[in-house]
Amino acid sequence: MNIIETKIKGLLILEPKVFGDDRGWFMESFNQQSFENALRERNLDVPQFVQDNHSYSQKGVLRGLHYQLNPHAQGKLVRVVQGRAWDVAVDIRKDSETFGQWVGVELSGENHKQFWIPAGFAHGFVALEDNTQFLYKTTNYYSKACERSIVWNDKDIAIEWPVDASVELKLTDKDHFAPSLNQAKNNNDIF
Repeated sequence: MNIIETKIKGLLILEPKVFGDDRGWFMESFNQQSFENALRERNLDVPQFVQDNHSYSQKGVLRGLHYQLNPHAQGKLVRVVQGRAWDVAVDIRKDSETFGQWVGVELSGENHKQFWIPAGFAHGFVALEDNTQFLYKTTNYYSKACERSIVWNDKDIAIEWPVDASVELKLTDKDHFAPSLNQAKNNNDIF
């Protein structure tokens, strides 16, 4: 597995080894020992995964920016198994040197990349193709009471979503009317 460090400490892009021939391909999509070793080599906390989630989206569906507060904060290991998505993590740790900064990566069924997003980050994605299937391994269980969102187009964060004006974005009201990062910070609704 190839590990790519991003501009924000703790956010990692994982590229599993894919073995292919004329019959198709094979890859080890997750190996606890390899994952733990990669984190330990970088002096990062090693999580325990407790839940897997699977979403299905059409082109233009935008989900996020979501996170959960303590005691149900979640780290997420995410990947796309069909289609393509632009996946984003935003640092919402108020004492972090990279507070408010984001990292984005294209995940697809073809590139097999995975994105490790530890607790303390808001997460979102936009489906770039119809029939995009997204898998999440999470380090904590879902808790509605701890669930929070930051608006996807917060001008202070300035995420560069790779969609043009011809793509109609589809969002829930919760995501469309979510607070800004500064509002969440002022309400003590971040890490």
